[in-house]
Amino acid sequence: MAQASDYTALITTQHADKPKFMAMVAVVAQCFGDQINVMQSIPAAFDLDNAVGVQLDAVGLWAGIRRQVRTPLNVYFSLDTAGLGFDQGNWQGPFDPSTGLTSLDDGTFRTLIRAKIAANSWDGTVPGAAAAYANLFAGSASNIFIQDNQDMTMTVGVSGEIPSALLRALFSGGYLPLKPEGVLANYVVPSANNTPLFGFDVSNQYIAGLDAGSWAVPA
Repeated sequence: MAQASDYTALITTQHADKPKFMAMVAVVAQCFGDQINVMQSIPAAFDLDNAVGVQLDAVGLWAGIRRQVRTPLNVYFSLDTAGLGFDQGNWQGPFDPSTGLTSLDDGTFRTLIRAKIAANSWDGTVPGAAAAYANLFAGSASNIFIQDNQDMTMTVGVSGEIPSALLRALFSGGYLPLKPEGVLANYVVPSANNTPLFGFDVSNQYIAGLDAGSWAVPA
């Protein structure tokens, strides 16, 4: 960190014993030290892992996505609505309209930015799309897979842990358009937590049969 003493230490002994001169140089030098410190702090302030508030907004704009969600989301906590209970629904803030969340918190927005960055560099392959979607659920026990239905539709599925209502809305809301043009994408999650999706002739962490898999429901 730059300090005024970095400059006053360079003053020769012929002038270093003049207190008024030293004070004047310290005052003038401090403004340059402050400018250097501010410039050195900029990279960290706009680092995706550390940015908050308006700095994170700027990072999102560079990636091509905004904090404000375009589509109203039914994601608020409710005991009487499936998928919006404890650890799933998002608490409604004092200024959030009842029709849905309009502005993402820093943590969720940072996760969405990471997914958007991965989507921006998508190579057009199914594994690449699955990796980009997986950024949304990083750190969770959810598994992402994509199935080409060979009829101009594709299924993007989440197995394992059921994502929160907010993540499900971002997942299926078109914020990561990782699909070929003209192809309809269906987004599904398991109806029972921590289970694969139900299907025949397959048994893995994504799809499993009787007594193991659960019905796929729209995200």
